[in-house]
Amino acid sequence: MKRAVAAALALLISWTGSAGEKAMSPTIQEVKAKHAPRFLALSGVVSVGIGRDADGREVIVIGLDRARPETQASLPAQLDGYRVRVEIIGTVKAR
Repeated sequence: MKRAVAAALALLISWTGSAGEKAMSPTIQEVKAKHAPRFLALSGVVSVGIGRDADGREVIVIGLDRARPETQASLPAQLDGYRVRVEIIGTVKAR
């Protein structure tokens, strides 16, 4: 009897854990905050933001100062389920 209860409890814990993980997928703001420091450390990356694609879906937008093939090749196409778009925006200067 104790083994059956322990097995049922273990099954219940594993089931609720995996269901909770699916329900708790990160927001795009959380994904941006998590990865922005790493991207901003790359050569030529001047911004990391949030935008929308042609279908209205949210995307992570990485801004480069100019075309940089090596940097662009190192960037992922997706982060935690969100697409990544690279834009050449030029140098960012404070006014």
